[in-house]
Amino acid sequence: MSRIPTPATVAAAPAAARPLLDGVQKSLGSVPNLFRLLATSPAALGGYLGLSGELAKGALDAATRERIALAVAEFNGCGYCLAAHSFIGARVAKLDAAEIAANRAGRSNDRKADAAVRFAVAVTEARGRIGEADLAAVRLAGWSDAEILEIVAHVALNTLTNYVNEVAGTAVDFPPVARAA
Repeated sequence: MSRIPTPATVAAAPAAARPLLDGVQKSLGSVPNLFRLLATSPAALGGYLGLSGELAKGALDAATRERIALAVAEFNGCGYCLAAHSFIGARVAKLDAAEIAANRAGRSNDRKADAAVRFAVAVTEARGRIGEADLAAVRLAGWSDAEILEIVAHVALNTLTNYVNEVAGTAVDFPPVARAA
């Protein structure tokens, strides 16, 4: 049970958030609990959707975005995001079970993606205070400075949802997955 009440329906959300939730419904075909929870603060929902929408138009493909989300969720211990991104990673980004497991362990089976995921974990673990070697490694793998900034932005976006879900205790509405040991 959520520690912060989640509006049960779009109609139960604050009026200012309803158009945003209608957009989520149109885009995803449903309105997962995270979005209805964020709707409690229309500003929080709008901020999340704005950053998420802009990053979706960026240079990182869906598979890389999901790899980062999985690694950050595992590091931060967010059960909701692990379930959501395991589902989205498999169904939307077409990541196989071995890749999802690797991502959750902070790596990838793809050489270039591995550098991005490892960098994302380093940024998360060091709270942004990464070393020169971390930056050199991601560049050496072929990631541009613009892409590196997008990786950092995805770490921030996913950390936001991890923290929101952990603070609220958001009920998981995706097939649950166990945290890695």
